[in-house]
Amino acid sequence: MSFDYKRLVKFEINVGNKESKIRLIVGSVLFAISLFTASIILLLGSLILIATGYTNFCPVYSAMEKNTCEEGEKS
Repeated sequence: MSFDYKRLVKFEINVGNKESKIRLIVGSVLFAISLFTASIILLLGSLILIATGYTNFCPVYSAMEKNTCEEGEKS
């Protein structure tokens, strides 16, 4: 199995609208919790979720060739 790193840098939308909203909500909640608990791991996880929810691009999905967009969501 060969790993194609070029898929990671090709920014195509691969996160659907529903999942994007879920990532933003969960990321925001984790961010608030990380501020009260002073947990760096929660802070990093929340920032990753917020970034992938906002940009609709997930490099892990790109590496696995996974796409959660429904028909007509890509723009």
